[in-house]
Amino acid sequence: MVDKSPILESMTAQERIALMGRLWDSLDAAVAAPMSPALAAELTRREADADADPEAVIPWQALRDQLRSRLT
Repeated sequence: MVDKSPILESMTAQERIALMGRLWDSLDAAVAAPMSPALAAELTRREADADADPEAVIPWQALRDQLRSRLT
């Protein structure tokens, strides 16, 4: 169980969320979310594929709508 801090308890939910964001942004990305060479290569390959054929990309909204239609 985590001890509750009086300072945190006095903060609103929005203030806590903002604090979490500031803490996350303050982390060194290489330490917080290390990336293996294989993952870096895969992301580079995907970026090159997207750059080579931008018309093949499905916008997030369209993909979301497709997925939602499968649930109903």
